[in-house]
Amino acid sequence: MKKITQSALLLGISLIISHTTSNAQIKSEDVSIRKIWSNEYHNAFTSLIWFKGSFYCSFRQGSDHAGGVDGVVRIIKSKDGINWTSVAMLEKKGYDLRDPKLSVTPDGRILVNMGGSVYKDRKLMSCLSHVSFSNSSGKKFSDPQPISISANAKTNRDWLWRVSWYNKTGYGVAYSSEEEKEWSVCLLKTTDGINYDLVTRLSLDGRPNETTVRVMLDGEMMMMIRRESGTGFWGRSKPPYKEWSWTDTGIRFGGPDFTALNDELFIAGTRVYEKPAITGLFLVNRAGQFRNLLRLPSGGDNSYPGFVVGKKKIFVSYYSSHEGNSSIYLAEIPLSL
Repeated sequence: MKKITQSALLLGISLIISHTTSNAQIKSEDVSIRKIWSNEYHNAFTSLIWFKGSFYCSFRQGSDHAGGVDGVVRIIKSKDGINWTSVAMLEKKGYDLRDPKLSVTPDGRILVNMGGSVYKDRKLMSCLSHVSFSNSSGKKFSDPQPISISANAKTNRDWLWRVSWYNKTGYGVAYSSEEEKEWSVCLLKTTDGINYDLVTRLSLDGRPNETTVRVMLDGEMMMMIRRESGTGFWGRSKPPYKEWSWTDTGIRFGGPDFTALNDELFIAGTRVYEKPAITGLFLVNRAGQFRNLLRLPSGGDNSYPGFVVGKKKIFVSYYSSHEGNSSIYLAEIPLSL
């Protein structure tokens, strides 16, 4: 992708913001917001990738945000971002499959990693993350299977939230939310998407959980990590990723994701806990300095964005219930105006 300067990107986004407000539909012809999936179910927790000439968007389909009828994972596909078809629905009896995240493996398949929650009388009893793999064409997906975490990192409530690949190795953070214990987070690595080994434990308080990991071309790893009882953290580390520096962003996260725009800048998205809560986008540098970019049309239960950066546009998937049932949306934002 062609590199852009921070000032150029900010200029483009500032023009976008001048046409919008945080609580209304974007009306500028330069930015489009499209509802791409809606039905009688609660559709939520998106991920977005570009694979072999098509967008793939994954999300959970259930009866509510959590609990109730066990959720299933739906994956939809589009060549143009306008016309979408369902290519897979993943389910496993006894598990609420949640937060499906998409990545492309080194051997050219789509990996879907998802949480697997077990409830009894609406009380969470355990978590076991699962994965599914597409075939090489992305037309078929395997049945969900549990991952294996090395004994020195495994608990009864492990949730591997997202996997990112670098030099044929996948990295992700698993968090454990066992009752009456301090929540813990571990950086894991894999070469096959199924078996995960401990890289290091991350020493963070505040009940850390949902984490997106990205690795830059120079090998530096970044983390955007949610804390349930505090503001979100931004982490940086160089190989072998055992020593970390942390920046408190001062922003409370919900469903955090980010992706690189160039060697120094990222676009990030999260639930913004304003009144009401909405889905917000930010410009971030490597140091973890966040700058407001845009508030997407959203409300009620919402957020959990996914990103694809194209040559001329940034594509953002997210969910929101500001128009009724929780539905899936796609925003198209120009890189410059």
